Amino acid sequence: MSASTLMTPGSNGVHGTNPISRRHFRLIKGSQIVSGSDRLTLWHYCVQRLFLTGQPYIRRQRNIRVKAGWPFNRNNKGLDASSERSESANEDILIFFFKLDLATRVQYALNLEQYDIAQQLRNKLTEVEDEVIRQKEAKKGTTSKSEAQDQAIHILSLRAELRNAIKNENYALAAKLRDEISNAEAESLAASAKALAYESVQYEFRLGQKVRHKIFGYQGVICGMDPVCCESRSWMEIANVDKLVQGSTQPFYQVLVDVQADPDLLVAYVSEENLLAPTKPDMGRFDHPYLSFLFYGMDTAGDFIPVKQLREKYNRPRHEATLDLSDGEDDGEDT
Repeated sequence: MSASTLMTPGSNGVHGTNPISRRHFRLIKGSQIVSGSDRLTLWHYCVQRLFLTGQPYIRRQRNIRVKAGWPFNRNNKGLDASSERSESANEDILIFFFKLDLATRVQYALNLEQYDIAQQLRNKLTEVEDEVIRQKEAKKGTTSKSEAQDQAIHILSLRAELRNAIKNENYALAAKLRDEISNAEAESLAASAKALAYESVQYEFRLGQKVRHKIFGYQGVICGMDPVCCESRSWMEIANVDKLVQGSTQPFYQVLVDVQADPDLLVAYVSEENLLAPTKPDMGRFDHPYLSFLFYGMDTAGDFIPVKQLREKYNRPRHEATLDLSDGEDDGEDT
């Protein structure tokens, strides 16, 4: 990982903390980053070391006292906040950092007229982007619309086989085909619902918005969003997604969790129905090691301003906060 990303002036360290010297981290030389999935694995390992092993120093520096109450409070289903911890969401954010770093290094090489190096970095960036696409396809499967269409074609094929089985008086096969058709129709209904969710999704929350968890009470910041739950079946079972009122076909959000509340949770994956927006501007402190890489800073409503690349990733418009001066107060800050 190059110093261009880690040590950008005004962007190093945790938001609200003193700058962290680069001597606290071991930077990776470009030659150490191999191609393909191995490079992503190396990146994930090194960034985890950067942020997670760096945090004890940060906590000692700022004398943070962890509020240990809410993570251990269970709801009536026996769940706690750790049930929504998402390693895949965390990896998605780290790969986003990697892409930003490569893009920065490409531009730096172009500025120095090092065109061969710039081309090599572009090739690496393309490899990373292809890897991201493959990971998304593996996690989400085919696109929802195609999945629904494939299910419909499969059902038509099964029905044709059923007619032939009945015509040939092969009733054992006909009974088996009826069961397959019943299961396929249930899957087709789920695929159609998922396709509808993808096409008509309307997000209640936006990138950079401060939110609070309805059940566990912690404060977070939205840094990513999916039209439906894109986690694995095992994760959904642990998080009791099937018990949600709107199930898995509602928007889910990647949420940065304030490290003052729990320094170990970092990134949660939360359903829309379990999040609340503040009723009034919240200018209070929020600490997380990823803030400086994902957001420019805080706006007049207390929310965070996402960097351009993050808005482009999710195809979200720029949000303009309105400054309410009805109380006659103006702190004079230009955000």
